[in-house]
Amino acid sequence: MKKIYFMVIFIGIITVVGCSFQQPDYVKLITPAELNRIMQNEEIFLVDVHTPEQQHIKGTDLYMPYNEIEKYKNTLPSNKNTAIYLYCEGGPMGNAAARSLHELGYRNLINLEGGANAWRKNKFYFE
Repeated sequence: MKKIYFMVIFIGIITVVGCSFQQPDYVKLITPAELNRIMQNEEIFLVDVHTPEQQHIKGTDLYMPYNEIEKYKNTLPSNKNTAIYLYCEGGPMGNAAARSLHELGYRNLINLEGGANAWRKNKFYFE
């Protein structure tokens, strides 16, 4: 009986902890195919936030390390509602950059799901 009791508690803890790692609501995810389509049809503000610096997706407007956003705030759009598309190598640094940008008041943040790795797998262009 004790084993069943502990299993139920363990499963409950895992469920609660797992739910706490959801995508934050201040950043949207976009697939490589969606980003490529948007880039074909409109001008966007695309930022590489990976550190160390990597090969950039063709059309990247700015490179700023995800952990140095404050240093680059003067290079960002003055309109805080401008869409800012972020990417790193795999995705997590893009989420960290989005958090920092959100704290600076930016409200239209989009992170490339899977980052440059996913972009590369889809055979899209780099500079």
